Parts: sequence; C-alpha cells; structure tokens
Amino acid sequence: MRLKNLRTSLLLGFVLSSFLLSAQPIERLVKIVVTPDHANWVYKPGEKASFQVAVMKNSELIPNVKIKYEFGPEQMTPNKRDSAVLKDGQLKIEAGTLKDAGFLRCKVSAVVDGVRYENLATAAYAPDLIKPTTTLPADFVQFWDKAKADAAKVPMDVKLTLLPDRCTEKVNVYHANIQNYRVGSRMYGILCVPKKAGKYPAVLKVPGAGVRAYGGDIALAENGIITFEIGIHGISVIMDPSVYLDLGKTTLDGYPYFNLDDRDRYYYKRVYLGCVRAIDFIYSLPEFDGSTLAVTGGSQGGALSIVTAGLDSRIKYLAALYPALCDVTGYLNGRAGGWPHMFNDWNKAFNAKPDKIETSKYYDVVNFARQVKAPGYYTWGYNDVTCPPTSMYSAYNVIQAPKELTIYEETGHWTYPEQNEKLRNWLVGKLLGTK
Repeated sequence: MRLKNLRTSLLLGFVLSSFLLSAQPIERLVKIVVTPDHANWVYKPGEKASFQVAVMKNSELIPNVKIKYEFGPEQMTPNKRDSAVLKDGQLKIEAGTLKDAGFLRCKVSAVVDGVRYENLATAAYAPDLIKPTTTLPADFVQFWDKAKADAAKVPMDVKLTLLPDRCTEKVNVYHANIQNYRVGSRMYGILCVPKKAGKYPAVLKVPGAGVRAYGGDIALAENGIITFEIGIHGISVIMDPSVYLDLGKTTLDGYPYFNLDDRDRYYYKRVYLGCVRAIDFIYSLPEFDGSTLAVTGGSQGGALSIVTAGLDSRIKYLAALYPALCDVTGYLNGRAGGWPHMFNDWNKAFNAKPDKIETSKYYDVVNFARQVKAPGYYTWGYNDVTCPPTSMYSAYNVIQAPKELTIYEETGHWTYPEQNEKLRNWLVGKLLGTK
C-alpha cells in the first residue's frame, strides 16, 4: 500500500522530477534582498531605475553592515562599482537607466561573520522590443533540410532492453539504443510506455547540459502519456554515475565548443539530428497515437525544445524553460549572449573567429525559433546569469507561432514549484486534450 501511495504522489507531483531541472537556491542564514522600484521590474528606455537593498539575519535588518555593489547592463562591465556601510541595514541605489531595450542588473555582496553572501536583481527595459544580433544564413533551411534528408536514409536499428526493476504495474520502462544520423553513431534514452492497450500521446524530453544518467518519466507515463527521455552524447544512459563524472571531466569536457569552426562537424549537429531521430522512433511505436507529440526541456533542453520544433513539423506543442544557445553573438555586439557564452570576454580570444561565428548562426536557437509553427509555453526569470534574459527574449520575440510566456522575475537558473506546475498543467492539458 505504501508503494501504491508513493506512486500516486509521484503522479500528482511528477513536476518535481520531470521539470525541476535546477533546484531553488538553498536558504541561507543571512539574506541580501535586492528589489527594483517597479513592482513588475519593467521600465521604459530612458527611465531611471533604483534598487532597494536590505541585509537581514533571522528576518531582522543587520545594522552597520558593509556591502559592495555594482550595476550595469547584464553580463557586461559594470557602469559603477562602490561600497557602503548600511547603518540601519538598508540602502537605496540609484542605478541610472538604459537607452535601449535590454536589462540593467544590480549585484550586492556582504561579508557577515566571515561568510560572504551575495544577491542581485535585474530591471527589464522594454524586453518585448529586444531584437537578435545573430543573422539568418541564406541557406539555413537548405542546410538543415539536406542534413535531415541524409540522416533519414540511416536505418534506426532500434534495440530496446526492458528494465524490469523500473517497470510499474502500469508502465513498461525500456533502455532504448537507436542509430542516429550516420551508420555507427548511436543515441540512447529511456522509454516509458503505458501497459494498458491503446493509443497514447507522447512527449520527447530533451536534456539540460552535462553528462549524466536518466531515469525516464514514469509518473507521466502512468498518466497515459508515452515519454522518451534522451541523452545527447551517444552513450548509454544507465551506467554507473562515476562513468558520467569521469567523461564530463575528460572526453566530453567543453563539448559545446567542439568543432565550432566547421558547420558540418560541430558537436550539436549530431545532437539536433538526434532529436529528429527521436521523433522518428516515437512515430514507429505501435502505442503512439500518430499525431499528438510535444517536446520539453530546460536550459540546453529548452534550446533543444525550440530547435526540435523548428526542425520538425511533427512536433505539435513545445514547453521550454530558460532556453540556452540563444543569440550567442550578443557579446560581439556589446550585450549579453546566451549559454555557453562562447563569445564573451573570457572566450572571445579563442572563439571570435569568422568561421566560428558563421557556424554559430546555423545552430543558434534564434534561427530555429524563426521556423517554429507549434504552439509553445515558455518561462524564465530576469535574474538568470546562465541564460541571460536578453538572449532568451531575442529568440522568443521572433517566434510567430502561438506562444505564451510567464515571467517569474526573481528566479535565476532555477524554478519555483508553482512555475513548474504551471508549465506541467499547460503541457499535460495539451497532450490529453483537457486544455
């Protein structure tokens, strides 16, 4: 009975395992609260912004605490750095303005009892008017059409292995081994299929950055939705965790930069085509209803969700959390670019070469966003330093398909449970026809 109740709890709250890709920051003893003076954090270009700072311990203001602060366009060299002693634990920082659409960020740090604490807040300036810096290559569509056509000639050569220890009364769980975009190249994932005879909608779950094992979304499958959660590295997704740790530190360290100088050999070509191959696989399943297919993920997975929908019209819905790989050339134009920040000041000397810049255009999420036809749900926060909001708006603003964006201003590269639940409800509602 306890096991049954556990499964029920997982079903009702599968968002915790399915969509919580970056956990909310752990509470700390001392809190630095930084708040813009507009309730919605949104300003008009030219309008001045100020930030209220409070440093608290046990929910009480700390007197005579010294802070360091800086402010300026997100991810860029600050316009000003300074320090101050907060006699009553509070301070109002006048941070100036932005003349153009973008984001103005204020960062604050303090050392209390020998421990360093920090926080930030980000004011949005006409974010709906942000335009991408990357450009669409003239042969972008032709390049990817040819790549897909070539990959389609490669047999899937599917090998499914039942994982009895992961199966439930309602769901069969398999380790899937599928041939990818060329003979000998493989992709792997976890397939979860309802046991009850029938036809079901499906969701393709695409991963965030890194190298790891995957468990599959059993709870969602128990709700009557086929799930296929894939890895991107061409390695089994059920190995010992130590294997992924070693690969992440050695062979796959820095993979987002591999072969960036060649559009035909860049690492993400096999990844993007692997997402299309995953769709091929889902369509081959006898349990699939033949039409109702969604894709979802966060960060790198948010990027892959948009890319997959842009590449393949068989995707009917997409749900993306804080997508990466958006407008990566932003740094070359004096503003923030998307993860993996290949052209920021740290990486510019090595990567800001004409061939690498040109290759990036064929893989930038912005240019796939231009192709998206599927209705989509998107969500992120203004305080994200991994996937800066400037970069994400650059992609979102060019999408012409039906779209819905929910902003949780204070979040960085993490999500609130309520945020995940809203995305979950939208996605499940679309798949099951209840919304």
